[in-house]
Amino acid sequence: MLPEDRLEQIIQRFEFLEAQLNAGAAPAQIAGISREYAELKPVVEQIGQWQDSRAQVAEAQAMLADPEMRELAEDELARLREELPELEQKLRLALLPRDAADSRPAIVEIRPGTGGDEAALFAGDLLAMYRRYAEIQGWSFQLLEYSETELGGIKEAVARIEGEGVFARLKYESGVHRVQRVPETESGGRIHTSAATVAVLPEAEEVDIDIPASDIRIDTMRASGAGGQHVNTTDSAVRVTHIPTGIVVTSSEKSQHQNRANAMAVLRARLYDIERQRSDDERAADRKSQVGSGDRSERIRTYNFPQGRMTDHRINLTLYALDKVMQGDLGDIIDALIAHDQAARLAAQE
Repeated sequence: MLPEDRLEQIIQRFEFLEAQLNAGAAPAQIAGISREYAELKPVVEQIGQWQDSRAQVAEAQAMLADPEMRELAEDELARLREELPELEQKLRLALLPRDAADSRPAIVEIRPGTGGDEAALFAGDLLAMYRRYAEIQGWSFQLLEYSETELGGIKEAVARIEGEGVFARLKYESGVHRVQRVPETESGGRIHTSAATVAVLPEAEEVDIDIPASDIRIDTMRASGAGGQHVNTTDSAVRVTHIPTGIVVTSSEKSQHQNRANAMAVLRARLYDIERQRSDDERAADRKSQVGSGDRSERIRTYNFPQGRMTDHRINLTLYALDKVMQGDLGDIIDALIAHDQAARLAAQE
């Protein structure tokens, strides 16, 4: 049974937030109230549909006593009894605890793993895949850091992606991505296996992570942008070192001011992610059931080019549509990962 007292509390909270917005909340509170209101709105809509369906069941059952209405009532009950379990399942999903970071922008970091030049080239392919997926979703994509190899692969890429539900969907991409194909650097036509790592972090705000000035060292250096842009022209590149953890972040765009802001944003995201991982570790049993918060060293996916096959090992999903996947068509994969995660969390509640 669904907890009706909790449903009533959600409705009351939603109505309170709505009244606050209509009355003109204080400017400092509007952002927080609007965010909570937007998160509760789809839940309240699901509650309303479920409650309406139950009320219609009660009405149809009352009509059974009327001989003239009995046949109509039986047909209506059959329809409602088929509809109600589906509405209840949707409501259960809507009531699942939300990841507080789901609505945040994401910092996506991509680095080559084992495989030398081919791994760097594949890392570049993954970056292009996520850029195209962001375009399909209507999200903004900003490259914060990019360094490439002589062959056009990447040594490291860091991007900020912003839009509706970015982290909620991209968080499942963290892990090791393995590729099997004949490398451009291989003249013998042999299939090689190499890998790249992806880390997707929720963007952190200054209020989430306080970084004392004494904890960081900021160095400036010669910029060396992608493709040789603005090489050795100004000391605009910035390297930020977080002394307590040893985390080093660089940014090498044209503006030193922007580079500092970019580097600090990435540093905050990494420190915030460490805090989130620590919290997840404290809920280890729950964490194992969630595909979106696994070990970043875990091999999550294989891209087999000779067979045109993509396999996600976490949910045993195989698609023979690799060309589309590499062009950013990730919707079916991410939808399946979300559904698997939701099913696991529902089962854990029972």
